[in-house]
Amino acid sequence: MPPGLTLEILLALLLLLQIKHLVADFVLQNAFILDNRWRYGHPGGLLHAGIHVAGSALAFAAVGGAPAVIAAILLAEGVVHYHIDWAKDNYTRSSALTPRDGAFWRAIGIDQCLHQLTYLVMVWAWVRAWAGTVA
Repeated sequence: MPPGLTLEILLALLLLLQIKHLVADFVLQNAFILDNRWRYGHPGGLLHAGIHVAGSALAFAAVGGAPAVIAAILLAEGVVHYHIDWAKDNYTRSSALTPRDGAFWRAIGIDQCLHQLTYLVMVWAWVRAWAGTVA
């Protein structure tokens, strides 16, 4: 662990990102977002990705770090989150899947797993930057 970075800080960041994900993906989504995320570049999908970025910015602000590194992490998160959702929404829509279909739930599970893996990569990049190995 890099000097000054404790396990408690690392776990706090992961916890904050998990809570942010719950709020952004399951509390703050509305019909405007859900009905339009499949349309590439639609403001609904962009808004959803922006909500995630804003929440992650709050999480990183709580634990600190180099602003330029955090900005790069947040930009990458926004792009990745947007495209994960867009791809999942296009797949479920083009396949006419509904919550009654097993494939729908597999798509949701893969979507959520990819988001969680994104958080691990974000935290990894933040730790590497803290250690001075990422500029």
